[in-house]
Amino acid sequence: MILKDKTTITFYNGLTTIGGPMIEVAYGHDHVLFDLGEVYRPELALPDENYRTLIQNQLIGDVANFYDPKITGVVLDTERWQHAGAYLSHLHLDHSKALNLIAPEIPVFAGPLTAKMLPILNAAGDFLLPAAGRQSSYTRPITAVEPGETVRVGQISLEVWSSDHDAYGATGLIVTTPDREVAYTGDIRLHGYHPDWVKQFLTRAQHSDVLITEATGYSWPEEAASKDDQEFQGPKSETELTAEVVELQKANPNRQITFNTYPTNVERLLQIMANSPRTVVLHAKRAQLLKQLGKDAYYYYLPREEKISELNPKLAIPYSQLLQDKHEYLWQVVDDFASLQPGGLYLHSNAEPLGDFDPSYAPFVQQFKELEIEFRALRCSGHADQKELAEIIELVQPPTLIPVHTLHPELVENPFGKRILPKRKQTITL
Repeated sequence: MILKDKTTITFYNGLTTIGGPMIEVAYGHDHVLFDLGEVYRPELALPDENYRTLIQNQLIGDVANFYDPKITGVVLDTERWQHAGAYLSHLHLDHSKALNLIAPEIPVFAGPLTAKMLPILNAAGDFLLPAAGRQSSYTRPITAVEPGETVRVGQISLEVWSSDHDAYGATGLIVTTPDREVAYTGDIRLHGYHPDWVKQFLTRAQHSDVLITEATGYSWPEEAASKDDQEFQGPKSETELTAEVVELQKANPNRQITFNTYPTNVERLLQIMANSPRTVVLHAKRAQLLKQLGKDAYYYYLPREEKISELNPKLAIPYSQLLQDKHEYLWQVVDDFASLQPGGLYLHSNAEPLGDFDPSYAPFVQQFKELEIEFRALRCSGHADQKELAEIIELVQPPTLIPVHTLHPELVENPFGKRILPKRKQTITL
């Protein structure tokens, strides 16, 4: 059989930024888009997050024939594109926030945990961008694809694989067209809880013609070389991070200890809960998230907060008891920091604000100094560092490598073939 069509890849966003990749693979009259996020640039202080504002500031890609015509004012070209689909690799906003902008008739696929958690996270309407004509709490339907399963979009197949990132349920993707195969890592690392899943995915990707990989670890070459940056300090793995949380409790037997984590990093929280010498107590909204995932947790309410009916009242701990405690509890603090005990210890474990690049981070840290509370940033990166990325590339040995999701893609080398550094809105033909 002679194939007249050829596979193309178009790069709309997320090439020289941390996050926000939007990449289209097309063949004939069929095309798929991944991911669906927004680049995080809080320093821009934009007046709104309207579609036009996001396009003008390159926070989302100017993608044709995927966005809802009610948002863009441009109808989908269904003669040119007979089949379309989109895919989410994981929950983080730089990969998912624009989910609701996708046209309702285009199916969106994701791993089962991503599909389940996004509606939960957006229940208050403050996680995803709003869909046209819907309440802010609306989350458009997502088709869950179990790891190892394949779905078809016309002549293109999408094969989902379990991966590892600091987002619960992260997946990688193999895109197969009639003439080519493209592997996309999403966000990936080897120092998380499931390096075996990552290696299984990468072994499968060895058959691919192209590897598109995130390369966040190459974004700060000076810091990587000196190891002085906070990203490279502290625990080198999730297991080490859990152990450090445990050791800090043992080393401070008579001291108030509080913490916070990012809400999508469910697995880290579950590991802390399982291994903590103290009883872990969560804010009620975080406990609600775990409850909806089938996990019970001790919890508390801040003063005047409404009760959550689905939580077990027997697991509620009075807030006043937590404020007075110095030895029994490790508890999540989200507000009312001035009520904490002077001399206490606070563990900021990749929680918001995320770091120095966020203008709100320095004032956040300063308040603990003023309150005479020790602030400890306890980080473990969700991304492979340069050494791990080299190992990832070696495992796949791609004929063509395309690094994205990094400030310095030009630093990533491919000893096994060619490397392509695409420009924004560039289409390459395979």
